[in-house]
Amino acid sequence: MTRMTLFDSSTFPADLKPGEPVLVSSCLLGEVTTWDGKHDLVPELVEQLEKAKVEVISVCPEVMGGLPIPRPPAEPPKGNGFDVLDGKTPVLVVGDSSEAGSDATAAFLSGASQVVEIAKARGVRYAWMNERSPSCGVFKTHSGGGLADGPGVASAALERAGVTVFPGQA
Repeated sequence: MTRMTLFDSSTFPADLKPGEPVLVSSCLLGEVTTWDGKHDLVPELVEQLEKAKVEVISVCPEVMGGLPIPRPPAEPPKGNGFDVLDGKTPVLVVGDSSEAGSDATAAFLSGASQVVEIAKARGVRYAWMNERSPSCGVFKTHSGGGLADGPGVASAALERAGVTVFPGQA
């Protein structure tokens, strides 16, 4: 797995074939799946995927793991997605809600596992994920009240499965 630079059509994989399945964070496609009940549509990414005529498989690991929309924000208290996958740190609900401190690790791991299973079953080579998300971050992920270097839980799992993960936006 190679983590690529922030979305830039000049770094779009030249070897994508029409009809090839790719994974894309649902929120980047304009679907309302973010923790705060919004989306992070990236029109340039959608346009580039349409031009490539690929099969877009929309995924939201947190929702797939059973979390609602909207949901309280959650992140590891330290580290990144690899640390969560390796059992070194949990994913905890943060903020002022009554759920603050609750353990959301199982939902994050379940969602990551489901995304990897889809990638394996469909022969996915490439994914575009939502940068800074504790599930989908590629270069940076929310952790410990700030940003940590490294991927979120689902992107880390995809990387370990051999999928090249691109950040969908800055």
